[in-house]
Amino acid sequence: MSANGSTTRQRWTIFLVLALMYILVYFYRVSLAVVAGDISRELRLTPEQLGSLAGVLFYVYAVVQIPLGPMIDRFGSRLVISGCGVLTTAGGILFSRADSLGDAMTARILIGVGTASVLMATFTLFGHWYSRQEFGRVSGLMVAVGNVGNLIGTAPLAASVGLFGWRPSFLAIGIIQALVTVLVFCKVQDRPSASIQAAAPPDPSGAPAAGMLAAWREIFTSRDFWLLGMIAFFWYGNYLALQGLWGGPYLMDVLHLSRSAAGNMLMCTSIGFIAGSLVTDTIARRIFRSYKKTLLVGQVLLALLMTAFLGWAEMLSPPFLAVLFLVIGLVVSSGVMIYPIIRSMFPLNIVGTALTSLNFFVLMGAAATQQIMGLIIGSQVGLRGAAAPAAAFHSAFIFPLAGLLLSIVLFSQARDYHEQD
Repeated sequence: MSANGSTTRQRWTIFLVLALMYILVYFYRVSLAVVAGDISRELRLTPEQLGSLAGVLFYVYAVVQIPLGPMIDRFGSRLVISGCGVLTTAGGILFSRADSLGDAMTARILIGVGTASVLMATFTLFGHWYSRQEFGRVSGLMVAVGNVGNLIGTAPLAASVGLFGWRPSFLAIGIIQALVTVLVFCKVQDRPSASIQAAAPPDPSGAPAAGMLAAWREIFTSRDFWLLGMIAFFWYGNYLALQGLWGGPYLMDVLHLSRSAAGNMLMCTSIGFIAGSLVTDTIARRIFRSYKKTLLVGQVLLALLMTAFLGWAEMLSPPFLAVLFLVIGLVVSSGVMIYPIIRSMFPLNIVGTALTSLNFFVLMGAAATQQIMGLIIGSQVGLRGAAAPAAAFHSAFIFPLAGLLLSIVLFSQARDYHEQD
């Protein structure tokens, strides 16, 4: 077999193994939406506590991004992902056995730490295995495949919970997590072999390894990095507000859908996200010829569609509601453009630190949005376990929507880094 054929096969093997790990990451991010009612009843949680339970994974995930970047650059993606996979396994199994809010919070903290490294360590590894021109396509493909976990966390999880209960369902995922962690350790390689690297054209962004403080100084003194971080915060905050937690209760409490029907609606968003992620890079290159413009257009459309949860979604028939959720997924996929943008902003030697620094904003957006919305909804629900009124959800969805609109205006002033490709 030729060297190129061997390299291609090795790249696909690594991609598929890491995709399995990322599928599980996405499952944990969104799985509370369809089991929120079951867990709230069994653990006797208020909306505020449920919001905190959902948000703690993302707060931990976000904070851990800061030390993870230098760790990935220093120790390599394989060791970091494998070690964190052990923590995810422990957290997943503990969550399936949780008898109190404290147990569930501890489990979600472990899952947050364990899953924190996967996508950014994967993208760092891709920086060594793929050219800058290939990076946008392969990162979009990874996000698309990872969203299979999003799918599993909707209708399939609802069906499994209906048949077996939420505890056995989460225990099964914990066991699968352990198996995939072993697979990562055995099959993933951080960089191509020396012979392959010698044959490859040099990356113009390559440079000697930078110190941790020097890397952070270069990243955090960039105005455009902060503007990108803000739009990343509210992009993912809007998406996870709907898909990760409050979309399920909204559909069941306000529209009176069954758990299975709510799962099907959320699955439409997952399908849209997967489909959009597969073509977003092509749209950026062939239509807009700009990562920045693609991101901005997608976020404007997302803001328009999120106004549905201020009231007009309740006037839609089920088929049109499914279309709404599907199109939301399609436009949400434009947010994937933040990764090739950050890849183009900084040299390859600090790309791991840059990616994890940006991901801090992504995950803080998810955490803060879910918790703040829980506080808003909880303030309008008098009794523990009572269904929230439509007005409570309308008020809560104003927060992520207003933030997204502001971030769109500010990010429009950033430089377009697509011109560097």
